Amino acid sequence: MDFFKRFLDYLDGLSARELVLKTVYLIGAVSAVLILVSSLMIRKVLSDIPSVDKLDEYTPSLTTYVYDINNQVVAEFSVEKRAILPLSKIPVDMQNAVIAMEDQHFFRHWGISPRGIARALLRDVLHRRSAQGGSTLTQQLSKLIFLKPEKTISRKLKEMILALQIERNFSKPEILALYLNQIYFGTGVYGVQSAAKLYFGKDVSEMTLGECALLTGLIPSPERFSPFTNLERAKLRRKLVLQRMVEERFIDAKQAAAADAEPIPTEKSTLFSSHAAYFVEYVRQQLEPKYGVAQLWKGGMKIYTTLDLSMQVPAEEIMEKYLAQYDATAAKNRPPPTEEDKDKADGVDKSSVSLQGAFMILDNRTGAIKALIGGRNYRDSKFNRATQAARQAGSTFKPMVWMAALMNGYTPASLVDDSPMAYYYDGKDWRLLEGATDQYAIDLAIQPFVGNKDFKIWVPNDFDGKTMGRITLRRGLELSRNLASIYLVTHVGPTLVADVGHRAGIKHNLEAVPSIGLGTSLVNPIEMASAFSTFANGGIHVAPFGVLRVTDNQGKVLEEAVPEETESFSPQLSYVLVNMMKGVVQRGTGAAAARLKRPIAGKTGTSQDSKDMWFIGMTPDLTAAAWMGYDDFISLPMKDWTGGGTVVPWWTEIMETVLKDQPARDFPVPDGIVFATVDQETGKLALPTCKKKILEAFIKGTEPKEFCDAVH
Repeated sequence: MDFFKRFLDYLDGLSARELVLKTVYLIGAVSAVLILVSSLMIRKVLSDIPSVDKLDEYTPSLTTYVYDINNQVVAEFSVEKRAILPLSKIPVDMQNAVIAMEDQHFFRHWGISPRGIARALLRDVLHRRSAQGGSTLTQQLSKLIFLKPEKTISRKLKEMILALQIERNFSKPEILALYLNQIYFGTGVYGVQSAAKLYFGKDVSEMTLGECALLTGLIPSPERFSPFTNLERAKLRRKLVLQRMVEERFIDAKQAAAADAEPIPTEKSTLFSSHAAYFVEYVRQQLEPKYGVAQLWKGGMKIYTTLDLSMQVPAEEIMEKYLAQYDATAAKNRPPPTEEDKDKADGVDKSSVSLQGAFMILDNRTGAIKALIGGRNYRDSKFNRATQAARQAGSTFKPMVWMAALMNGYTPASLVDDSPMAYYYDGKDWRLLEGATDQYAIDLAIQPFVGNKDFKIWVPNDFDGKTMGRITLRRGLELSRNLASIYLVTHVGPTLVADVGHRAGIKHNLEAVPSIGLGTSLVNPIEMASAFSTFANGGIHVAPFGVLRVTDNQGKVLEEAVPEETESFSPQLSYVLVNMMKGVVQRGTGAAAARLKRPIAGKTGTSQDSKDMWFIGMTPDLTAAAWMGYDDFISLPMKDWTGGGTVVPWWTEIMETVLKDQPARDFPVPDGIVFATVDQETGKLALPTCKKKILEAFIKGTEPKEFCDAVH
């Protein structure tokens, strides 16, 4: 109080002229300080404003799309789901709706709207909040691209300055196009193109007036106004947009009413479906190390793959249907676990464990992967059983043994022993017990060593516990005889069998032991499918691949697939083997596939203790491999379950769909092949009196010369 009293007394003592001068000096000093402070503030604001010149080079985070062989979208890789379109590809209704709602003076202002800013500032002052609102489309664009989403006066100033610079450097159509490609529509989606696909499952150019209005209504708060979370609120927002468009004379009342009556989506489009998730991950694992995370997930690449969704989708549905049925059957037939079982299994009740499956289709000529299923549910387990599993092949490995036999001079009519045998381990190798050719002799030979831990004995047997004696090479394969397979391995050598497997396309290590012919080595479905397709392709191995072509966001080709071919076997040997494998479907363990009523060659397989079930089948064009089992290697609970009885039915149903529009054709016969009618039991040339005859294929010069001397 004393200070103010003294100050007033001081003013009273001044003359009028001195008072005026003092006032002028004071105002000048205050103004100078304000100008200095304002200059410093403006300098600070301007110092970190980005150059709008970068807008020409601006590349937002774009979505990379994965396409199937028919250019259908399979999946996408994205941090922000976004696609960039020119304004000419965006419907005029969409453009008008955005202008009507967000900036009706867009084509008349020069970047900022003083009236809008004043109105927003007044509202903010009254509500005692930071400056916000009143933004033109250009201001919103500058904020979206250049600025952080903070609500401060300095950011607002930057926003306005940037808007003025953008307007000076870019045309109105360019600004509108940038905005429509940049704006956020919720659920990680940016831009009208990706929004159209997410909400309506269509290209933006196909959107109706009502759909344009619905999208526009989302802009202020996509999550709040989303039809997926609040249908009624979304309807009200759409109605508001249509009313504004009528007021701005973009549409009339009749058009607005029709658009308002359009249905509104209540769930996301299935355009980006979850089909082929394992295949998509298989592709990602190949491309991400090559191009980097940023390029794959933000670069807007286009990945054109070999996948055919018309094969993939029914394969997924059919496999799941059958495995769910088998799960139910297994649950009924599996005895309840004892406490001891639970202790051994770390407390896990095996009855709750689900069967798993894998399936894939290869193009024999090119190696292209047409379908690939790595499991029943990618969300539950990302482990790809088609490409990453290591499982026993069981009897599906036997064609490698039979090919090795053909390479050693055997023919389909050659006789092999399906008789009892036993092996012992001498510390270095497994050796055949000489003379032990029946069960009595085997029991007698091993009797002295029973209980000796240092003396290992292996007595193989067949699924049915029976033996068939001397049978033809063909019958041994058709009926999947284990003892015949071991007989062949013993005579041609397990090393050659392993070499055949590797030449055919198997990458895993194959242990060269007598049991190799029973499929005891670990493999995966893609390897087995590749090996079988080598035989179907006339002995030429083609490496499986899933990516046809990759382009960048400008359409420049970054890579293009070239099939990798290797001549592994002669066409003649391959044809003879495939012709025998046709008998597996016609008369053998894969007979359930005969209902396809077309030439199919294949092989069933059941591994030790029924832990793996297989069927791999071939047409001249395609090879399809199917597997099922438990991830933890427990045995399938039904003793009579085999690959032929469990896997072949769902393999066949899948292939019925896949092959329905393809003409039935037989495997082409190469030069150097001759046919002869032989006796099915002895393998000799058949006489008219022979009851069991078959037309057999031979490499020229290897056909039998003797006639059958018995009537069967």
